[in-house]
Amino acid sequence: MKILIIQMKMIGDVLTSSILFEALREKYPEAELHYLVFEHTLPIVENNPFIDYVIVYKKDQRFSELAKNIRAQKYNVVIDVLSNLKTAMLTGISGAKIKVSYDKFYTRRVSTHVFSRNIQAKTIAGSAIEKRLRMLSPLSPDFPTEIKPKIYLTETEIEKAKATLTASEIDLNKTIYMIGALGSNHKKTYPLPYFAKLLDQIVGSTKAELLFNYMPSQRGEIEKLFDLCQPGTQQHIHLNIYGKNLREFLALTYHCDALIGNEGGGVNMAKALNVPSFAIFAPPLNKSNWNMYEDGNKNVSVHLKDYKPKLFEVKPEKQLKKEWEPFYQKFLPELIENDLHQFLKNNSK
Repeated sequence: MKILIIQMKMIGDVLTSSILFEALREKYPEAELHYLVFEHTLPIVENNPFIDYVIVYKKDQRFSELAKNIRAQKYNVVIDVLSNLKTAMLTGISGAKIKVSYDKFYTRRVSTHVFSRNIQAKTIAGSAIEKRLRMLSPLSPDFPTEIKPKIYLTETEIEKAKATLTASEIDLNKTIYMIGALGSNHKKTYPLPYFAKLLDQIVGSTKAELLFNYMPSQRGEIEKLFDLCQPGTQQHIHLNIYGKNLREFLALTYHCDALIGNEGGGVNMAKALNVPSFAIFAPPLNKSNWNMYEDGNKNVSVHLKDYKPKLFEVKPEKQLKKEWEPFYQKFLPELIENDLHQFLKNNSK
C-alpha cells in the first residue's frame, strides 16, 4: 500500500501532522509512506523514521509539474490535511481509491471521505491531534486517539549545540530558557514592552540565562526588546547565541529548561523535543485548537480570554482578527505573572 499525506503549510502544522506517519507505520509496517510539504519545513521532519519519502514543493516549482508527479506515483490513499483548493486538486487527480480531506464544498467533489475540523477534544492531546488522527478512520477503526509529535535530532547536532553553549561560558547546570519573543507576524506577537516585564520577572525569580529564537532579519526587534529590559535582566540575555538555521535552533532548545514565548511553531517544536513550554496566545486565536498536551505543569498556555472572558462574549472571530491590537493592550503582564511564576517554579533548576 502506498500512502501520501499532504500538508503544505507552516512548521507547526507539518510537525503536528507528522503523527499520522507513526500511527500508519504501526498499523501498516510494510506500507510506503510519503509526505508532501513546503521546502522551508523540510528540516522539521528530518530523520523521522516513519516517513519513507518527502516530496518537497519549492517556491519556483510549477504546480502542474507537482500535479503530474503526484498522479504518476499511483497512490492507494491520499490524506489531505491542508484541504485548500490546490491540495484538493492534487487529491482529485491522484487516482487514489481512498481520498480523505476536511469537509469543504470543493473537497466533497473529489474526496471519498470528508471530516469536519470542528471537534471537541476528548483527551489531553487536544483537538489539533485528535482531528488529524480521525482522518485515518477510513482505513481502520482502531487507530490511536492521541500521539505526541516528535523531532529527531542526531547526537552530533546535540553535542554541537552543547559545545556552542559551553564556548559562550553558559553553565549548563544553571537554568536556561529559550525565549520566543516574536510571533510569525505582529498579530501574533505579545507587545514588546509587556514582554520585557515578563523577562524581568523571569530573571528576577530564577536568575536564568536567556537565549532567543530569531532570524538575523529580526535582530532589530530583538534589540528593541533588550533595551526595554532592566539592566540586571540584560546581563542574562545572550543575543549572539541563536540558531543559524532551524536544526541549530532545535538543538539549542534541546538543552533548555523551557521555551517561553508566543504560541506558534517554536512552542510546538519544544513540546516535540519534550522541553516544557509556556505559550502566550494571540487574542484572535482559538486556544482550544492548539493547546496540545497541556497539563498545567510542564506545558502551560495563557490567553486574554482566560482572564477577561467578557471581552470575547460578543466578538466574532472575524472582528477579533481586525481589532487585535486593542485586545493586546488589555493583555497586561500583570494578568500573566502568577501563572508564569508557577511555571517557573516547576521548570527551573
